[in-house]
Amino acid sequence: MQETKNGYKSGFISIIGRPNVGKSTFLNRVIGQKIAIMSDKPQTTRNKVQGVLTTDDSQMIFIDTPGIHKPKHKLGDFMLKVSKNTLREVDVIMFMVNAEQKLGKGDEFILEMLAGNPTPVFLVINKIDAIHPDELMGIIESYKERYDFAEIVPISALQGNNVENLLVTLAKYLPEGPQYYPADQVTDHPERFIISELIREKVLHLTREEIPHSIAVVIDKIRRDEDNEDKIHVAATIIVERDSQKGIVIGKRGALLKEVGTRARKDIEMLLGSKVYLELWVKVQKDWRNKATHLRDFGFRDDEY
Repeated sequence: MQETKNGYKSGFISIIGRPNVGKSTFLNRVIGQKIAIMSDKPQTTRNKVQGVLTTDDSQMIFIDTPGIHKPKHKLGDFMLKVSKNTLREVDVIMFMVNAEQKLGKGDEFILEMLAGNPTPVFLVINKIDAIHPDELMGIIESYKERYDFAEIVPISALQGNNVENLLVTLAKYLPEGPQYYPADQVTDHPERFIISELIREKVLHLTREEIPHSIAVVIDKIRRDEDNEDKIHVAATIIVERDSQKGIVIGKRGALLKEVGTRARKDIEMLLGSKVYLELWVKVQKDWRNKATHLRDFGFRDDEY
Protein backbone atom coordinates (compact mmCIF):
# COMPACT_ATOMS: atom_id res chain seq x y z
CA MET A 1 0.00 0.00 0.00
CA GLN A 2 1.43 3.37 -1.00
CA GLU A 3 1.39 6.55 1.06
CA THR A 4 -1.71 8.69 0.76
CA LYS A 5 -1.24 11.60 -1.65
CA ASN A 6 -2.90 14.84 -0.70
CA GLY A 7 -6.45 14.80 -2.09
CA TYR A 8 -6.06 11.26 -3.46
CA LYS A 9 -9.27 9.21 -3.32
CA SER A 10 -9.66 5.47 -3.06
CA GLY A 11 -12.42 3.08 -2.20
CA PHE A 12 -14.46 -0.04 -2.91
CA ILE A 13 -17.46 -0.17 -5.24
CA SER A 14 -19.83 -3.13 -5.35
CA ILE A 15 -21.65 -3.91 -8.62
CA ILE A 16 -24.92 -5.72 -7.91
CA GLY A 17 -27.94 -6.57 -10.03
CA ARG A 18 -30.04 -9.29 -11.53
CA PRO A 19 -28.29 -11.88 -13.69
CA ASN A 20 -27.29 -10.83 -17.21
CA VAL A 21 -27.51 -7.04 -16.80
CA GLY A 22 -23.93 -6.51 -18.02
CA LYS A 23 -21.87 -6.28 -14.82
CA SER A 24 -18.94 -8.27 -16.21
CA THR A 25 -19.02 -6.37 -19.51
CA PHE A 26 -18.80 -3.09 -17.57
CA LEU A 27 -15.92 -4.33 -15.42
CA ASN A 28 -13.90 -5.59 -18.38
CA ARG A 29 -14.40 -2.29 -20.23
CA VAL A 30 -13.34 -0.18 -17.27
CA ILE A 31 -10.30 -2.29 -16.42
CA GLY A 32 -9.28 -2.56 -20.08
CA GLN A 33 -8.84 -6.32 -20.20
CA LYS A 34 -10.83 -9.46 -19.53
CA ILE A 35 -10.90 -10.44 -15.85
CA ALA A 36 -14.59 -11.38 -15.62
CA ILE A 37 -16.20 -13.91 -17.94
CA MET A 38 -19.06 -12.85 -20.15
CA SER A 39 -22.00 -14.99 -21.22
CA ASP A 40 -25.60 -14.44 -22.19
CA LYS A 41 -26.54 -17.11 -19.66
CA PRO A 42 -27.62 -15.89 -16.20
CA GLN A 43 -25.51 -16.52 -13.07
CA THR A 44 -22.24 -16.69 -14.96
CA THR A 45 -20.20 -14.97 -12.23
CA ARG A 46 -19.78 -17.21 -9.17
CA ASN A 47 -17.18 -15.46 -7.03
CA LYS A 48 -16.41 -11.84 -6.23
CA VAL A 49 -14.26 -10.59 -9.10
CA GLN A 50 -12.19 -7.66 -7.94
CA GLY A 51 -11.02 -5.20 -10.59
CA VAL A 52 -8.73 -2.25 -9.90
CA LEU A 53 -8.80 1.02 -11.84
CA THR A 54 -5.98 3.42 -10.99
CA THR A 55 -5.74 7.03 -12.22
CA ASP A 56 -3.59 9.99 -11.17
CA ASP A 57 -6.30 11.12 -8.74
CA SER A 58 -7.99 7.96 -7.52
CA GLN A 59 -8.06 4.20 -7.22
CA MET A 60 -11.39 2.40 -7.58
CA ILE A 61 -11.66 -1.23 -6.52
CA PHE A 62 -14.71 -2.75 -8.22
CA ILE A 63 -16.34 -5.91 -6.90
CA ASP A 64 -18.44 -7.73 -9.52
CA THR A 65 -20.82 -9.99 -7.63
CA PRO A 66 -22.88 -12.98 -8.77
CA GLY A 67 -26.26 -12.00 -10.22
CA ILE A 68 -28.80 -12.04 -7.40
CA HIS A 69 -31.38 -14.80 -7.83
CA LYS A 70 -33.37 -17.29 -5.79
CA PRO A 71 -30.99 -20.16 -4.87
CA LYS A 72 -31.78 -23.65 -6.17
CA HIS A 73 -28.78 -25.47 -4.66
CA LYS A 74 -25.87 -24.96 -2.25
CA LEU A 75 -23.87 -23.20 -4.98
CA GLY A 76 -26.76 -20.75 -5.36
CA ASP A 77 -26.78 -20.17 -1.59
CA PHE A 78 -23.06 -19.44 -1.76
CA MET A 79 -23.49 -16.97 -4.63
CA LEU A 80 -26.26 -15.05 -2.83
CA LYS A 81 -24.20 -14.90 0.37
CA VAL A 82 -21.25 -13.45 -1.58
CA SER A 83 -23.44 -10.71 -3.09
CA LYS A 84 -25.04 -9.75 0.24
CA ASN A 85 -21.75 -9.66 2.16
CA THR A 86 -20.10 -7.23 -0.26
CA LEU A 87 -22.71 -4.58 0.59
CA ARG A 88 -21.24 -4.27 4.10
CA GLU A 89 -17.69 -3.58 2.99
CA VAL A 90 -17.88 -0.95 0.24
CA ASP A 91 -18.01 2.84 -0.13
CA VAL A 92 -20.48 2.92 -3.04
CA ILE A 93 -23.03 0.41 -4.36
CA MET A 94 -23.75 0.31 -8.10
CA PHE A 95 -27.19 -1.24 -8.68
CA MET A 96 -27.10 -2.12 -12.36
CA VAL A 97 -30.28 -2.80 -14.34
CA ASN A 98 -30.95 -3.75 -17.95
CA ALA A 99 -32.78 -1.02 -19.88
CA GLU A 100 -34.46 -3.71 -22.00
CA GLN A 101 -36.07 -5.38 -18.99
CA LYS A 102 -38.96 -3.98 -16.95
CA LEU A 103 -38.54 -3.61 -13.21
CA GLY A 104 -39.33 -7.09 -11.92
CA LYS A 105 -39.41 -9.23 -8.80
CA GLY A 106 -35.63 -9.68 -8.87
CA ASP A 107 -35.11 -5.90 -8.83
CA GLU A 108 -37.68 -5.52 -6.03
CA PHE A 109 -35.79 -8.14 -4.01
CA ILE A 110 -32.54 -6.21 -4.41
CA LEU A 111 -34.19 -2.90 -3.47
CA GLU A 112 -35.58 -4.52 -0.31
CA MET A 113 -32.10 -5.82 0.47
CA LEU A 114 -30.71 -2.27 0.10
CA ALA A 115 -33.36 -0.70 2.37
CA GLY A 116 -31.76 0.98 5.36
CA ASN A 117 -28.23 0.62 3.99
CA PRO A 118 -26.38 3.92 4.63
CA THR A 119 -24.00 3.35 1.70
CA PRO A 120 -24.67 5.61 -1.33
CA VAL A 121 -26.46 3.65 -4.07
CA PHE A 122 -26.09 4.52 -7.77
CA LEU A 123 -28.77 3.32 -10.18
CA VAL A 124 -26.84 2.43 -13.34
CA ILE A 125 -29.15 1.76 -16.30
CA ASN A 126 -27.13 -0.35 -18.73
CA LYS A 127 -27.76 -1.28 -22.40
CA ILE A 128 -29.25 2.11 -23.33
CA ASP A 129 -27.95 1.47 -26.86
CA ALA A 130 -30.69 -1.18 -27.18
CA ILE A 131 -33.67 1.12 -26.48
CA HIS A 132 -35.17 4.30 -27.97
CA PRO A 133 -34.05 7.43 -26.04
CA ASP A 134 -37.70 8.33 -25.37
CA GLU A 135 -38.08 5.18 -23.23
CA LEU A 136 -35.34 6.18 -20.79
CA MET A 137 -37.31 8.68 -18.70
CA GLY A 138 -40.03 6.12 -17.97
CA ILE A 139 -37.42 3.62 -16.76
CA ILE A 140 -35.82 6.24 -14.49
CA GLU A 141 -39.18 7.22 -12.98
CA SER A 142 -40.17 3.61 -12.25
CA TYR A 143 -37.04 3.16 -10.10
CA LYS A 144 -37.09 6.62 -8.50
CA GLU A 145 -40.50 5.82 -7.03
CA ARG A 146 -39.02 2.90 -5.11
CA TYR A 147 -35.65 4.13 -3.81
CA ASP A 148 -33.78 7.35 -3.06
CA PHE A 149 -30.69 6.86 -5.23
CA ALA A 150 -27.61 9.00 -4.72
CA GLU A 151 -27.16 9.17 -8.52
CA ILE A 152 -28.87 7.78 -11.62
CA VAL A 153 -26.55 7.20 -14.58
CA PRO A 154 -27.59 5.62 -17.93
CA ILE A 155 -24.75 3.84 -19.79
CA SER A 156 -23.88 1.33 -22.47
CA ALA A 157 -21.09 -0.87 -21.10
CA LEU A 158 -20.79 -2.59 -24.46
CA GLN A 159 -20.29 0.60 -26.50
CA GLY A 160 -18.82 2.75 -23.72
CA ASN A 161 -21.56 5.42 -23.81
CA ASN A 162 -21.43 7.64 -20.69
CA VAL A 163 -19.07 5.24 -18.87
CA GLU A 164 -16.44 7.96 -18.37
CA ASN A 165 -19.05 10.24 -16.80
CA LEU A 166 -20.03 7.43 -14.42
CA LEU A 167 -16.41 6.99 -13.33
CA VAL A 168 -16.00 10.71 -12.68
CA THR A 169 -19.19 10.75 -10.59
CA LEU A 170 -18.16 7.63 -8.64
CA ALA A 171 -14.83 9.23 -7.71
CA LYS A 172 -16.68 12.14 -6.06
CA TYR A 173 -18.22 9.71 -3.56
CA LEU A 174 -14.97 8.01 -2.54
CA PRO A 175 -13.14 9.03 0.65
CA GLU A 176 -9.60 10.32 0.64
CA GLY A 177 -7.31 7.36 1.11
CA PRO A 178 -4.22 5.43 0.05
CA GLN A 179 -3.44 3.64 -3.17
CA TYR A 180 -4.13 0.07 -2.08
CA TYR A 181 -2.69 -1.66 -5.13
CA PRO A 182 0.24 -0.92 -7.49
CA ALA A 183 -0.81 1.22 -10.47
CA ASP A 184 -0.32 -1.64 -12.97
CA GLN A 185 -2.36 -4.22 -11.01
CA VAL A 186 -5.86 -4.77 -12.41
CA THR A 187 -7.16 -7.54 -10.14
CA ASP A 188 -6.42 -9.22 -6.82
CA HIS A 189 -7.35 -12.65 -8.15
CA PRO A 190 -4.52 -15.11 -8.78
CA GLU A 191 -3.79 -16.15 -12.35
CA ARG A 192 -5.16 -19.64 -11.65
CA PHE A 193 -8.62 -18.24 -10.95
CA ILE A 194 -8.72 -16.10 -14.10
CA ILE A 195 -7.44 -18.97 -16.28
CA SER A 196 -10.12 -21.31 -14.91
CA GLU A 197 -12.79 -18.67 -15.62
CA LEU A 198 -11.57 -18.16 -19.19
CA ILE A 199 -11.85 -21.91 -19.84
CA ARG A 200 -15.33 -22.04 -18.24
CA GLU A 201 -16.44 -19.13 -20.43
CA LYS A 202 -15.53 -21.03 -23.60
CA VAL A 203 -17.47 -24.11 -22.46
CA LEU A 204 -20.54 -21.94 -21.77
CA HIS A 205 -20.30 -20.30 -25.20
CA LEU A 206 -19.83 -23.52 -27.16
CA THR A 207 -22.29 -25.82 -25.37
CA ARG A 208 -25.13 -23.27 -25.24
CA GLU A 209 -28.20 -24.73 -23.48
CA GLU A 210 -26.93 -28.29 -23.05
CA ILE A 211 -24.58 -27.46 -20.16
CA PRO A 212 -26.09 -24.58 -18.20
CA HIS A 213 -24.13 -24.09 -14.96
CA SER A 214 -23.22 -27.61 -13.99
CA ILE A 215 -19.53 -27.16 -14.79
CA ALA A 216 -16.51 -26.09 -12.78
CA VAL A 217 -12.90 -25.80 -13.90
CA VAL A 218 -9.97 -26.83 -11.72
CA ILE A 219 -6.42 -25.84 -12.68
CA ASP A 220 -4.19 -28.85 -12.03
CA LYS A 221 -0.87 -27.17 -12.83
CA ILE A 222 0.78 -24.13 -14.36
CA ARG A 223 4.49 -24.36 -15.04
CA ARG A 224 7.07 -23.06 -17.47
CA ASP A 225 8.36 -25.51 -20.04
CA GLU A 226 11.79 -26.79 -18.93
CA ASP A 227 13.08 -26.83 -22.52
CA ASN A 228 11.45 -23.56 -23.57
CA GLU A 229 11.18 -20.74 -21.00
CA ASP A 230 8.85 -18.77 -23.30
CA LYS A 231 6.20 -21.51 -23.15
CA ILE A 232 3.86 -22.23 -20.23
CA HIS A 233 2.17 -25.60 -19.70
CA VAL A 234 -1.36 -25.35 -18.26
CA ALA A 235 -3.34 -28.47 -17.31
CA ALA A 236 -6.99 -28.15 -16.30
CA THR A 237 -9.94 -30.41 -15.52
CA ILE A 238 -13.50 -29.52 -16.51
CA ILE A 239 -15.92 -30.92 -13.90
CA VAL A 240 -19.46 -31.92 -14.96
CA GLU A 241 -22.31 -33.56 -13.04
CA ARG A 242 -23.42 -36.33 -15.43
CA ASP A 243 -21.90 -38.77 -17.91
CA SER A 244 -24.09 -37.35 -20.68
CA GLN A 245 -22.62 -33.89 -20.04
CA LYS A 246 -19.11 -35.29 -20.31
CA GLY A 247 -19.94 -36.54 -23.79
CA ILE A 248 -21.31 -33.14 -24.80
CA VAL A 249 -18.24 -31.25 -23.54
CA ILE A 250 -15.86 -33.62 -25.31
CA GLY A 251 -17.93 -33.63 -28.49
CA LYS A 252 -17.78 -35.93 -31.50
CA ARG A 253 -14.21 -37.27 -31.78
CA GLY A 254 -13.14 -34.66 -29.23
CA ALA A 255 -14.01 -31.75 -31.54
CA LEU A 256 -15.78 -29.53 -28.99
CA LEU A 257 -13.12 -29.93 -26.29
CA LYS A 258 -10.46 -29.12 -28.87
CA GLU A 259 -12.32 -25.91 -29.82
CA VAL A 260 -12.66 -24.96 -26.12
CA GLY A 261 -8.89 -25.39 -25.81
CA THR A 262 -8.12 -23.37 -28.95
CA ARG A 263 -10.26 -20.41 -27.87
CA ALA A 264 -9.20 -20.48 -24.21
CA ARG A 265 -5.51 -20.73 -25.11
CA LYS A 266 -5.66 -17.43 -27.02
CA ASP A 267 -7.09 -15.57 -24.01
CA ILE A 268 -4.65 -17.24 -21.61
CA GLU A 269 -1.71 -16.27 -23.83
CA MET A 270 -2.90 -12.65 -23.76
CA LEU A 271 -3.20 -12.83 -19.96
CA LEU A 272 0.22 -14.40 -19.36
CA GLY A 273 2.12 -12.78 -22.24
CA SER A 274 3.62 -16.14 -23.23
CA LYS A 275 2.96 -19.06 -25.54
CA VAL A 276 0.73 -21.61 -23.80
CA TYR A 277 0.34 -25.37 -24.15
CA LEU A 278 -3.14 -26.10 -22.77
CA GLU A 279 -4.13 -29.62 -21.73
CA LEU A 280 -7.81 -30.23 -20.89
CA TRP A 281 -9.53 -33.18 -19.24
CA VAL A 282 -13.22 -33.79 -18.42
CA LYS A 283 -14.31 -35.50 -15.20
CA VAL A 284 -17.75 -36.42 -13.80
CA GLN A 285 -18.44 -35.44 -10.18
CA LYS A 286 -22.10 -36.22 -9.59
CA ASP A 287 -24.26 -33.47 -8.04
CA TRP A 288 -21.18 -31.43 -7.06
CA ARG A 289 -23.17 -28.18 -6.72
CA ASN A 290 -25.01 -29.59 -3.68
CA LYS A 291 -21.97 -30.98 -1.85
CA ALA A 292 -20.10 -28.62 0.46
CA THR A 293 -16.82 -30.57 0.19
CA HIS A 294 -16.83 -30.32 -3.61
CA LEU A 295 -17.73 -26.60 -3.49
CA ARG A 296 -14.69 -25.97 -1.27
CA ASP A 297 -12.46 -28.12 -3.46
CA PHE A 298 -13.52 -26.16 -6.54
CA GLY A 299 -12.81 -22.75 -4.96
CA PHE A 300 -16.20 -21.75 -3.54
CA ARG A 301 -15.15 -21.03 0.06
CA ASP A 302 -17.75 -19.09 2.01
CA ASP A 303 -15.37 -18.63 4.96
CA GLU A 304 -13.51 -16.09 2.81
CA TYR A 305 -16.52 -13.73 2.61
